[in-house]
Amino acid sequence: MDNSQQPRESGRINVGEDRDGFGTQPPARSGNMAGVDSNRPVVVGALYLASFLTGITGLVGVVLAHIWEGEARGTWAESHYTYLIRTFWISVIAGIAAFLLMFVLVGFLLFPLIAIWFGVRSVLSLVKASKQEPMPDPKTLLF
Repeated sequence: MDNSQQPRESGRINVGEDRDGFGTQPPARSGNMAGVDSNRPVVVGALYLASFLTGITGLVGVVLAHIWEGEARGTWAESHYTYLIRTFWISVIAGIAAFLLMFVLVGFLLFPLIAIWFGVRSVLSLVKASKQEPMPDPKTLLF
């Protein structure tokens, strides 16, 4: 009998068998991915932050936010979508204005401020969304 036909006993754990010898089981996983559905604002905020590295994921994030906003009417997530969508479009408009003001050298100072503003708002949304708390004032221009 060669090695491939020999039964392997060591290191195997049967399903339902306790792993630590104290009769405790790992928590059962739900089959419905409810964590992903309920944390869609976290996905959008993470895509916004990833746009600092990739440049394109912010656009993907705003498209998803626009799509998911309709499904979130009347929930805590609705305020996040409003906040995140406004964050994206205001930063785009501010970026265009900064580009035009580069010719008088003021735009060079505005780009880092816009990036900081965009990043802080994204992180604030991530923090609140991870706790499933609504944004206090989603239509504010500040934080």
